[in-house]
Amino acid sequence: MSKLDESRLRPPAPVVELAETLVQAGYPTWCVGGAVRDALLGQIHQDWDLATAATPAQMRRLFRRTVPIGIEFGTVGIIDSTGRMHEVTTFRRDVQTDGRHAVVEFGASLDEDLARRDFTINAIAFDPLRQVIHDPWDGRGDLQRGVVRAVGVPGERMKEDRLRALRGIRFASRFHFVLDNATWEAICESAPHLGRLSPERVKQEIDKTMEQLRHPSAAFRLWRESGAFASVVPALSHVSDSTLLAVDRLPKPGVATRPLRRALRTAVLFSECDLRTAESAMRALRASNHETSVVRSLVERWRLAGPELSASLRAGRVPPDSRLRRIAADIGRVRVNGFLRFAAAHWGGDETISASNVRVLFRRLMHIAFHDPIELADLALDGDDLRQNGFKPGPQIGQILHALLDAVVDDPSLNTREQLLTMAKNHHRPEPGTESGPEPEPGSRSGRSRLL
Repeated sequence: MSKLDESRLRPPAPVVELAETLVQAGYPTWCVGGAVRDALLGQIHQDWDLATAATPAQMRRLFRRTVPIGIEFGTVGIIDSTGRMHEVTTFRRDVQTDGRHAVVEFGASLDEDLARRDFTINAIAFDPLRQVIHDPWDGRGDLQRGVVRAVGVPGERMKEDRLRALRGIRFASRFHFVLDNATWEAICESAPHLGRLSPERVKQEIDKTMEQLRHPSAAFRLWRESGAFASVVPALSHVSDSTLLAVDRLPKPGVATRPLRRALRTAVLFSECDLRTAESAMRALRASNHETSVVRSLVERWRLAGPELSASLRAGRVPPDSRLRRIAADIGRVRVNGFLRFAAAHWGGDETISASNVRVLFRRLMHIAFHDPIELADLALDGDDLRQNGFKPGPQIGQILHALLDAVVDDPSLNTREQLLTMAKNHHRPEPGTESGPEPEPGSRSGRSRLL
C-alpha cells in the first residue's frame, strides 16, 4: 500500500493565478490529471493542467496570451506570468467516439468530465483555491492499493479511445502497480482493434515507455501478452524476454532530453529482427529518418559483428587488435560507442560471458576506433597526393585509396605517405609521359591483394 502525501498538492503560484482569474469570472476551475496523481504519490510534476466551466471562447477573452491547441475538444493553451503554457480544458462529455477521435459537448459538470477519463488515478480533481480534493471514483484508494482501474465499465473506456489500453499498461509498469482484473481483460479484448490507432500515437506511446520507465520490459511484456504488439508492431509480437531485459540494461533517456539513448533502447527492442523488418517497422511507425537510421545501423552491425564477438567472449577471450580494427572499420568510428552499449546490453544477461572481458573489449575497441587508422580520412595521403604523382582522376583513385585503407587496417605501421605511395605505384605505376597507370583488373573489388 502506498502512503499518499496530500501536502504535495501545491500547484505553482502562476497556476493558482490562472485558476483565480477563471473563478473570479464565474467559472469553477480545478487542477486535474497527471499532476494531481503524481503529487499525491510524492513525485514532482511540472505540467499542471486545469479543467474549467469556461468555454474556449470565454477563456480566450479572459486571457491575453492563449494558444488554440485543441479548440474543438475544448482545450486552450494559456501562457502564465512566467511564460509557461498550461492546458486548460472545458468540462465536457463525449457524445460520439470511434476509438480514435471523440466528438465532445461542452456544458458538462465536473463529475461528468471526470467520468469520461480513462483511469481512476487520473480522475482526481483538486481545487487550488479552496484546497479541496474531489475524488468520485476513489482514485486515491487505488493509488494507495497500487491498482490501475478503468473509470466505470472498462470495456466502454477502451472502445472510446483504443490508446487507453497502452496507457494503462504504461501507468501500471511505471508505478509498479497491478492492473485491475476487469481492466486487464478489457485491454486484451481491445488489442485486436489497436490497429486503428495512428502510427504516430503508437510511436509516441513507445517513446513515453522508453523515457519514463527504468525497466520498460515490464510494459512491453504486457504488450506482447495482451496481443498489442501483434496488432501495432507485428515484428515484435514474439519478442523474447531476454531481449526485453536487454532494453532494461540501457539507461533511461529522460523525457525528450536524450533522443540517442531512446533510439538505442529502441534498436535493442528490434535486435531480433532482420535488417529489412526492423527498418520497415520503424518507417511504419513514422519514426524520424534519423532514428530509423540509428536503429537500422545498429541492428545491421549487431548481425554482422555480434555473433563473432559473442563467440569470442563466450570462449573467454577478446579478439586480437588486428581483428578489432577490422570490426571498428566495418562499424564506423561514430557508431562504435553505440554498438558497444547495444551489445553490452545483450551480453549482460549471458552468464557465460565475463563482465571483465566485456570491459576490456569496450576499452580496446574504443581506443582503436579513435586512435588507429580505420577510415579513408585517416590515411597519410589522399586523392590529391595520388593525382600529383601521376594518377589519373576518376574511379581508380577511390579504388586505390580503399585498397590502401584495407592494408593499413591490417597493419597501421604502413600508414606513412612514403609507404602508401610506394604500394600504390608498385601496382599502378604511371608510365612515362602519361597521366595514369593501367586500369584495375576486371572483377577486382579494391586491388587490395595486389597492393600487398
